[in-house]
Amino acid sequence: MTRDNLGLVKTIQSLGKILLGRPKIPATLKDNPMLRVILERRSVRSFTAQSIGDDEFNAILEAGRLAPCTVNLQSWTFAAFDAEKWRGTFGQGMPFNASRAVIIISDSYRYRQVISEFPYCPLTEYTIGVINASLAAMNMNLTAEVLGISSVMLSETGRSGILDAKFLKDKLGLPEGTAPLMTIVFGYARGARPPMPPKLPLDQISLDGKYKASDPSVMQSWLEQMIAGYSASHPGSSFNKQLQLYESKIEQAEKDLNEMVFYREK
Repeated sequence: MTRDNLGLVKTIQSLGKILLGRPKIPATLKDNPMLRVILERRSVRSFTAQSIGDDEFNAILEAGRLAPCTVNLQSWTFAAFDAEKWRGTFGQGMPFNASRAVIIISDSYRYRQVISEFPYCPLTEYTIGVINASLAAMNMNLTAEVLGISSVMLSETGRSGILDAKFLKDKLGLPEGTAPLMTIVFGYARGARPPMPPKLPLDQISLDGKYKASDPSVMQSWLEQMIAGYSASHPGSSFNKQLQLYESKIEQAEKDLNEMVFYREK
């Protein structure tokens, strides 16, 4: 068998594994509706023209506001958009024809206006901000799912996340102590729910007593599925091309974040 044929067989096998992937829901809990919402959530990248109502969107934002956070600092800001406001701000349509969007921003500026006793510990403060804002983002994501609204989290597409942090900071006029982390776009899904993306088995990501290295064969199988799945879902592109794009932007994002907020000499 030629190398090309071997590659094709491996790709088909990897796609088969993706299509057969299922959440592992214990039989005693399979009818729990909230558990099914959480475990069957998928990122959606194609939306219908149906708009999301104000009530539904406000409920999504409220879920973010009520998310758990460190010492109740609420170190987040949510930049909310409809399609018109997005186009007016960024000069282009919302990614994937989405109806609404929220840019999730880590924000230590707000609480420092009234709590001045915090020491200057930028890495810890930044990490706390990321933790809190990410919990709020997940609350929004799951609330949308409960309401029958799909979403996808973006870190780069449409210059919408941390890899374009300075661009977003300038566009939104964000003060020192803030960093845009991600954008979640929301809409009603077009077509069938996507398959479950390749996920590592629980025994490969769980620590029982001490850290253990993952099984190389399991990691290789996961990588092959990632490559095959990306090519199938992004015709004309490839996993390697996307990695190269990330590599080209990560170094600049690192410099921008350093200059913007967190490691400035006081």
